[in-house]
Amino acid sequence: MPLNESWQTAEIPGPKKASLIIKPDIADAMIRRAKRPIMIVGHGIIEYEVEGNYLIDCLIELARKGKIPIVVSASTNKEFLAREYEPAAIMSAIDISNRLTDPEWKGLDGKESYDLAIFVGLPYSMEWTILSGLKHFAPGVKTMTLDCVYQPNASWSFPNSTIKDWAANLKGIVTNLGD
Repeated sequence: MPLNESWQTAEIPGPKKASLIIKPDIADAMIRRAKRPIMIVGHGIIEYEVEGNYLIDCLIELARKGKIPIVVSASTNKEFLAREYEPAAIMSAIDISNRLTDPEWKGLDGKESYDLAIFVGLPYSMEWTILSGLKHFAPGVKTMTLDCVYQPNASWSFPNSTIKDWAANLKGIVTNLGD
């Protein structure tokens, strides 16, 4: 399967497709440029472990270094709390995505809207639909997916890759943000 081919067959994203994150530096630049990033994390992130490290720990470190609030689903919250990390909110991915389309919404803290939404760990078809909605109805919000499968409806997406390559890229993003 090509690196920038939709992982879900029979889905056609349209003429505007995600740019590939082929190096961690690309994601770092997007995160640094964002004035108000937010990360939406689903339960899928809990199951991944590479070389003895859980990738949820990598996301927590990314959120801390990048000062990115994390919104989690109810089932994922206990995993973050077990690692002594308090998410900014517990909310369904659909609910937070609907709020991101509202130009009047001032964010979880009531200050201003978000300009970069980072998605990771959601079921592929759900993320596909959410990103499609944001692409069409939230033009002021750039989207990035940090999953190991290409999401054409995002603004930026990792290519289709192995779990090991994906983990190396996530660790690279975290390492580079510390510089």
